[in-house]
Amino acid sequence: MKKWLGVLFALVLIIGVLAACGPDDEAEEGSTGSNSDGSENTDSTDKPEKLIVWEDQDKGVALEDAAAKFEEEYGIKIEYQEYNITEMQENMALDGNTESAPDVVTMSHDGVGPSVVKGYIAPIEVSEDVLSQYTESSVEAFEYEGNLYGLPKATETPVFIYNKELLPEVPETLDELYELSQEKLNGDEYGFLAIWDDFYHAHGIFHGFGGYVFGGNNDDSSDIGLNNEKSVEALEYIQKWYAEGLFPSGIIGETSNDQMNGLFKQGKAVAVQNGPWAFNDYRDAGIDIGIAPMPNLPSGEPVGTFMGVKGWFVTNFKDNQEWAQKFVEFVANEENAKKRYELTGEIPPLVSLLEDEQWVSENEGAAAVMAQSKNAVAMPSIPEMAEIWDPMQTAIQTVATDKAEPKEALEEAVQLIKQNIEMNHGGAN
Repeated sequence: MKKWLGVLFALVLIIGVLAACGPDDEAEEGSTGSNSDGSENTDSTDKPEKLIVWEDQDKGVALEDAAAKFEEEYGIKIEYQEYNITEMQENMALDGNTESAPDVVTMSHDGVGPSVVKGYIAPIEVSEDVLSQYTESSVEAFEYEGNLYGLPKATETPVFIYNKELLPEVPETLDELYELSQEKLNGDEYGFLAIWDDFYHAHGIFHGFGGYVFGGNNDDSSDIGLNNEKSVEALEYIQKWYAEGLFPSGIIGETSNDQMNGLFKQGKAVAVQNGPWAFNDYRDAGIDIGIAPMPNLPSGEPVGTFMGVKGWFVTNFKDNQEWAQKFVEFVANEENAKKRYELTGEIPPLVSLLEDEQWVSENEGAAAVMAQSKNAVAMPSIPEMAEIWDPMQTAIQTVATDKAEPKEALEEAVQLIKQNIEMNHGGAN
């Protein structure tokens, strides 16, 4: 009897000890928990030795400082590689299942839909304190089917860039630019140039005239507005710039961007339509550039350029998603975003900068991009957008080279777009 009482007493002691340490110890060892702001607490999870980050080509210099600070604070090394941002999806398809797969990638917002469909990127959940740093439109650009997939790092849209020595005052309308281009046309000297044979750059004209890509909230691929009456008028307007030789014949096709930039950097063009990625290149060529929003269309309507938002995304390739999100929040925060702007000229969509009048006044290019963005349209992020580019480019180029009339060219383009959507995406959504 005493023996059984001893055993029972020992069991009670053991159970008491386990009960005292069980839940708290388990929380320390296995649970990530939450911070007071509702964000996930990753401090107690197993830390990876490193995170692999895919950065935009020639932008690594802007990542180095943030990476060093992150490593110092969290003890995780950031190993980054640079890739052309337009090829991120192709690279993920090739390396997604290898040791070289990234934990974090940078992409433009129009890659969100296709990357979600292909399973490349993961949704993220961040606190309102984090989201409130950015403009509402830049955050919305990374939403897809009700989930948030990234945080913004830069916004961009084409603007009006001019040579201050050749143009003392910015015209209010494209009609004024048209007349100026007629006056300036002399041999290999031109007025205003734009690569409107590329639909990315031509979209502003189509939208300003009343055309549109997709219906609804730019997400209804069953409704394509690129061959409606207003789109035909837009292409007729573009056509006359080519027909009168105001745009040289070299500004069509694969070399159009190089040709336009070359003429502007040589002082042989008064002004161009281009994006913030070109600012430093023009300055390095010795051009004293001025930067402004695009002049309005003859109707008075604004040029509705495409707006792109670049961001940081967590991939589905690794088991380090909690720490990958921690880095995304870190690298996209206000301090690191401002540093990136100083080093690369990429304009961060930070609310604090928009509200800082002194900063806006001291950053002409950024201010122009922000002003133009008010009239800009975010590129559709649905996968069907991939079927728009080539047919529209072909339509504009055939018109620019006098091989087809606008209505005919756009009818053929939209027919091909619909066929490709049916074949590659199972029909319109």
